[in-house]
Amino acid sequence: MSVSAHLTELKKKHETLGLEVEEAQRSPGIDDLHIAQLKKQKLKLKEEIERLSA
Repeated sequence: MSVSAHLTELKKKHETLGLEVEEAQRSPGIDDLHIAQLKKQKLKLKEEIERLSA
């Protein structure tokens, strides 16, 4: 897999996680720990995207 294809996949996953976080924050039944885990995953993806883009 080329770097650009990998970056594209990471960006898609990052966007999907962003939508999941937004949806979880709107749902009253979702606990804060789950939201924090989603945000942590999203941040790791962002850091990886930045690392590969540099």
